[in-house]
Amino acid sequence: MIRYLLKWFNKFQHSLHLLWELEGTPAKRARGIAVGVFSGCFPFFGLQSLMGACLASLLKGNHLLAVIGTWISNPLTYIPLYLFNYKIGSFFLGSERELNNLSGLTQRQMWNQGWIISSRIFFGSILVGLFFGLIFGLISYMLFKSSSKKSTLHISRRHR
Repeated sequence: MIRYLLKWFNKFQHSLHLLWELEGTPAKRARGIAVGVFSGCFPFFGLQSLMGACLASLLKGNHLLAVIGTWISNPLTYIPLYLFNYKIGSFFLGSERELNNLSGLTQRQMWNQGWIISSRIFFGSILVGLFFGLIFGLISYMLFKSSSKKSTLHISRRHR
């Protein structure tokens, strides 16, 4: 059992190393992560990866890292993330109107209530996505930049 876990851990570590060494400048890789995290904050299940890859193309980011960045939203984080997005959207757009009796709603009232909730989630997703995308992008840029300096230094020492 321990041998199996060690083997799995070594494969995982090798995969992380391959991801870390993806081609592209530190800025390109960081843009990929930033747009991926931004895209992952939206409740577009199944389309987040496509959105991340398209934004990576527009902003000249790394496509693979953009798709990986969308994993910020997953089955474990869906509810807390989208509830947080809704709360942020409600804070900026105003709190929603409470309806006490849902059985007495007309079709128009249902559509209005749906629009109120959707607009707050969407606006909150934009704000939260911009914030977390910027934070993750800056942190990853600094990490990629320091990593590239170390590898450049290591290569130059080896060729002396």
